[in-house]
Amino acid sequence: QVQLVESGGGSVQAGGSLRLSCTTSGFTFSRYNMGWFRQAPGQEREGVARMSVGIVSISYADSVKGRFTISRDNAKNTLYLQMNSLKPEDTATYYCAATSFWTFSPGSWQYWGQGTQVTVSS
Repeated sequence: QVQLVESGGGSVQAGGSLRLSCTTSGFTFSRYNMGWFRQAPGQEREGVARMSVGIVSISYADSVKGRFTISRDNAKNTLYLQMNSLKPEDTATYYCAATSFWTFSPGSWQYWGQGTQVTVSS
C-alpha cells in the first residue's frame, strides 16, 4: 500500500521558518521524481518544488525561489522542504507527491499525501 505522510506544518509569524517532511512507503522512492504542492482555500493546487530521480534536476515556483529548498534522503524514503522567510501568502495546505514524469501539472502526479497545514501570520 502506497503511503505518503507529511509532517512539520504549523503556525509561524512572517519571516519564520518551517521544515516539512514526507515519509513514504509502498513504492520505490528512489525511482520517482518527488515534489511539493500547496493549495490555499479557493485556489488551485500549485507546484512549489520538485526534484528528479538522482537529484539531477530541481525546480521551484518563482514565488518561492531563494526561500524554499527541496531535498530527499533515498535511504530514509523521505522528502523534505525547508521553508525560510515565510510570508502570509505561503499559507496553504502543503502536499508531497510522486511521479514518473517531469512536470508541475498536478494531474500527472501518481501518489499524494494527505497534506499538512502551514499558516503564516503577519
